[in-house]
Amino acid sequence: MCKGLITGLLAVWMSLAPGPAGAGELVMFWTAGCPWCAAWEREIGPIYPKTEEARRLPLRRVDLRAARPADLRHIEGIRFTPTFVVVEDGREYGRIVGYIGDDQFWGLLGRIVAAMPRPVK
Repeated sequence: MCKGLITGLLAVWMSLAPGPAGAGELVMFWTAGCPWCAAWEREIGPIYPKTEEARRLPLRRVDLRAARPADLRHIEGIRFTPTFVVVEDGREYGRIVGYIGDDQFWGLLGRIVAAMPRPVK
């Protein structure tokens, strides 16, 4: 029951997620049944869209087992889920492999964003 609910929710979120973003995005590679993906969805998923990081890097969910979208084929080496890849203007700036908690996620994402060039306003 829980597994089916999580899979259904992820499918809905994927359908609402933005398509290929303009300048930058946070790409979340996930798989159905992944307990760490589900933990991220519970703990960070509702918060992320309200953050400054989301304004700069909208979240895009990609099922690791599905065909890779053409604009993401250059991203290689994704073996574990969740894996979060920060992409801007077709360039990968960093990735977070796995999810062990919100402190780890926000800390690593903050480091990646801080190392990126500032967006032109």
